[in-house]
Amino acid sequence: MSDEIMTLKEVADYLKLAEKTAYRLAAESKLPGFKVGGSWRFKREDVLKWIEEQKNKAK
Repeated sequence: MSDEIMTLKEVADYLKLAEKTAYRLAAESKLPGFKVGGSWRFKREDVLKWIEEQKNKAK
């Protein structure tokens, strides 16, 4: 399912980040996410797109 929604912990695990770092990036609008009832959620598709953008910036 391409619209899979991930929690903060799942995104942190996926990106191999500390949850605190993933939270900070999301709060600073550097990682694409949205809040549902005060909890961060992330569309897998958006995270994959963000990864590609980060790779292109590094070039």
